This record gives sequence, structure tokens and C-alpha cells, in this order.
Amino acid sequence: MKIDWEEFKLFKKEMPHLKGDNFDKLLYFVRSFYNLRSTTLIYELLAQDETSSKMLEKRAIDSTYKLDEYIRKKL
Repeated sequence: MKIDWEEFKLFKKEMPHLKGDNFDKLLYFVRSFYNLRSTTLIYELLAQDETSSKMLEKRAIDSTYKLDEYIRKKL
């Protein structure tokens, strides 16, 4: 599975009320568009993609556990 960045752009346009930065919006997108609830699956998807892996790196998220902590705090 790959992140469909064109769909993500449409998602952001259709959901202007979403708060947060692009990473937060990407998490909302992944959870709703791909219907993923497992932090492990979300992390694996994000880590496989070049752009989203840079977003993870910027936030020092290098594990499923850290992503889970981030989601609990932000979303």
C-alpha cells in the first residue's frame, strides 16, 4: 500500500476544518481514507514513503510506540 498524495491534497481541500500541521492532517487522512486503526500499520505505511518518513524523522518518531504517543497527544 502506498500513500496517494493526490487524494491527500483533495482531502485537505475538502476538510479545511482539520487542525494541525500537514503531518497531523496526513494522520487523519491515513486513518480515514485507508481505514487504518492499528498504529503499527500506520507507522509501516508512513515509514515506507519518502515524504512521510521525513515527517516522522522531523518529529523524532522512530517506532510504533512513539507514533502512538504522538497520536494520543495530538489527535
